[in-house]
Amino acid sequence: MFQSHPVAAPGLRIGLLGGSFDPAHDGHLHISRIALARLRLDRVWWLLSPGNPLKPDAPAPLERRLEAARRVIDGHPRIVPTGIERALGTVYTVDTVHALMARYPAIRFVWLMGADNLAQFHHWHRWAEIMQMLPVAVLARSGEQVRAGLSKTAQRFNAARIPEYEAAALPFRAPPCWSMLTHATSPLSSTALRARGGWT
Repeated sequence: MFQSHPVAAPGLRIGLLGGSFDPAHDGHLHISRIALARLRLDRVWWLLSPGNPLKPDAPAPLERRLEAARRVIDGHPRIVPTGIERALGTVYTVDTVHALMARYPAIRFVWLMGADNLAQFHHWHRWAEIMQMLPVAVLARSGEQVRAGLSKTAQRFNAARIPEYEAAALPFRAPPCWSMLTHATSPLSSTALRARGGWT
């Protein structure tokens, strides 16, 4: 059973991985494990969005996506799929982060995103405000590293970038601060899985 509002003890370091997860797959699990290890996180919460305002088509029903996420994590004790955005009634990431920080004031949150998301992050609603609110870790995505490094967000917040070898300190740094993590990447994507009938 999935908790819409996960329980979290004060002081925990929690990575937030948002997205449609339509469907969740081993690539999501892969980067979550990397974030747990490299950032020394206690948990990673998957924030399965009710809908992505940047995408024209609605995703599969949330309950179906949560069930698929449960199968993918296969009982991993530190990765938590959650429908908290629906419970909070938020649509945009900036509003979700505000609500989470208000509800869990003693948690050290880190926003997790793929390099492909950093490349187009400046299209997100109040994107610069998100960078000012919490530390951000950018995880490698095949073919996206250069574009991400040249992105509007990377350029605007260049002075806030910390070297990869200091990334474990992100949960303890005052924002804005971000780091790019290099690692072996997964070729999987939700778009490709849907195209191949990944929900069947």
